[in-house]
Amino acid sequence: MADYDLAIIGGGLNGVSLARDAAGRGLRVILFEQGDLGAAASSATPRLIHGDLSVLERRGFWRVRRSLAERRIWLRIAPHLVRPMRFVVPAHADERPPWLLRAGLFLYDSLAGRSGLPGSATLDITHHPVGNALRRPFGTAFEYSDCVVDDSRLVVLMALDAAERGAAIRTGARCVRADRTDIWRLAVVDRGHRRSVTARALANTSGGWTSIVAETVLRQPQTAVTAMQMSQIIVPRLFDSDNVYVFQNNDGRLIFASPFEREFTLIGTVTHDFTGDPAIVAMSGSDIGYLCEAASRYFRERITPADVVRTVSGVNLRPASVQGGDGTILFHARRRKAPLITMFGGDVTTSRLRAERAVTKLTPFYPMSPPWTAGAALPGGDFAWDRFDTEVDLARERWRFLSEPEAQRLVAAYGSRSSAVLGEARTREELGPAFGPELTGAEVRYLMTREWARFPDDVLWRRSKLGLTMPAADRDALEAFMVGVNDSSPAG
Repeated sequence: MADYDLAIIGGGLNGVSLARDAAGRGLRVILFEQGDLGAAASSATPRLIHGDLSVLERRGFWRVRRSLAERRIWLRIAPHLVRPMRFVVPAHADERPPWLLRAGLFLYDSLAGRSGLPGSATLDITHHPVGNALRRPFGTAFEYSDCVVDDSRLVVLMALDAAERGAAIRTGARCVRADRTDIWRLAVVDRGHRRSVTARALANTSGGWTSIVAETVLRQPQTAVTAMQMSQIIVPRLFDSDNVYVFQNNDGRLIFASPFEREFTLIGTVTHDFTGDPAIVAMSGSDIGYLCEAASRYFRERITPADVVRTVSGVNLRPASVQGGDGTILFHARRRKAPLITMFGGDVTTSRLRAERAVTKLTPFYPMSPPWTAGAALPGGDFAWDRFDTEVDLARERWRFLSEPEAQRLVAAYGSRSSAVLGEARTREELGPAFGPELTGAEVRYLMTREWARFPDDVLWRRSKLGLTMPAADRDALEAFMVGVNDSSPAG
């Protein structure tokens, strides 16, 4: 008998979504991630949960409707990570005419159905706060509802939910060989120790490395794919309003400018073909300049490459013959050959649905429960999305030493499970050493013992974004603290 029903190679969003779905259906699951969860493309998304207006423009009505249905699900199951926002499209005389934007947003509202979010509206931004940061030629804008998400945090909580349902999540574990008979026999280097694992089925969800893993580890034929690099820039905060700007660039692309970690603005996304090692993807100077110029067409304050405090890039794959799409699921099984799932590409919005469809392909091989993930909250997400501010108020009442921004950050990260981090502390000092103005020893210890954080970057750039504001001396102190913590693995 095999050790597991399903082994998964790759701990990005596709991999952890698959692990969560399969574990909740009663399968014995193990996931191997060679680095940290969500360390590559899953932490470099546009951070949007949306129907995607550009797809609507290409008449992908069914795809938009499906994505908007998923948006409703995410709001229900992850209200701490997924936040509704108003998106503002300034009307530019040289781009899409106002009547076309108005008609498109009317259709967008219709496809969304009864979402509980406000519908689209026309704004006179010469007399509206959203116009304050924009150049004066813009007098009209169109506003609609969509959502933003903390992508890397979503990956971790999907893995945590999978682990709490019995999945084994192994970070720092690299699969180096997989032999296929009626079961899969895997050779894995797990934090320096070689081990063997058997599984009745295998999933290759290794993101930008999917083709490399198929060729060198699985030794299986792989469909022709195109590697795509997606990149964003982070600059100091450009506007005070709590909305996302959608800018029409002169090449027809849509550029987003989103509030980011209170003091910053995230601008993106630029996408193009990529060749090389996904592990060393970097944003080029021309891509940085492109986003700066695109945003400068609209904002009063001109943005230059010198203003960029950080760039974010990742590599994803798509079939060479397909443009865009909801991601790819390939399934291969034949007599005396154990099933193989290959899953790559796609956006954050439809990731839950992709995983559900992929696991369902295994139903002829295993007895399992029916699909379930659409109705089950992620860890900490057991409250209604419109009660986020109430959760913040409750946190401040319980832990009176928290400022409102601190409470907002903790609820956005941990939701109703903030007590697992703060415990019964009555003062900030009871949480241990401080690293920068917000990070405490108690939070770091929690992230190490429960959420697979091993190194400072895991804490500062994926489980939080506190690396944007933390002084160098505090980073050094954090590294020393983490070395001293017993890096015990989470349950599962």
